Amino acid sequence: MNDMEKKVVEQIVINTVKKLMAEKDAPNRVPLGISNKHLHLTQEDVEILFGEGHTLTNLKDVKQPGQFACEETVKIIGPKGEFPKVRVLGPARSKTQIEMSLTDCRSLGIKAPVRESGVLEETPGVTLVGPCGQVELKNGVIVALRHIHMTPDIANALGLKDKDCVGVEASGFRPLLFRDVLVRVGENFAYEMHVDTDEANAAGLKNGDLLKIVTKQEK
Repeated sequence: MNDMEKKVVEQIVINTVKKLMAEKDAPNRVPLGISNKHLHLTQEDVEILFGEGHTLTNLKDVKQPGQFACEETVKIIGPKGEFPKVRVLGPARSKTQIEMSLTDCRSLGIKAPVRESGVLEETPGVTLVGPCGQVELKNGVIVALRHIHMTPDIANALGLKDKDCVGVEASGFRPLLFRDVLVRVGENFAYEMHVDTDEANAAGLKNGDLLKIVTKQEK
């Protein structure tokens, strides 16, 4: 290879690296967060399960500002099975909500719908057991609708608004296009797409993988 050919090859490599770096930092490249089964509790249920006056203990901050994984865990009992230690996420909320994958729901013997967070009407209930008491929920279990948290600046850059739906492409050894991904826009959100363990495993994904928002979908 002569000097001229070497320079051409070097320039191709440089241009390729620049392109890859630009794509990595582009607004439509969203980092992935995989949600294992977990639950959110009202303060009333916190005190029933863990004792009067108890407040949730921060074990580790999660990516979304103000939210954290708690030291506290509870047993969840369904008609056909149970999970002995399911992590609570804080802080306390206005509604108790359990988020699981379809596989988790089958293990418990319940049929939970795919729902946006907070939409709990006509969802199944389970029994929660803590060290100080138990709670019989009439409803509250959902399979969380896959979604993306983003700030208004990122939404504007992508031509999106709160409650839009998009398609997101996962590349790799099991490439897949996620449809009906809900966009959630807020000033205090960290930019991240959330899927559950079933969805991540289907596409061979791991936490921190960069996915590509490829299309806005009409409702």
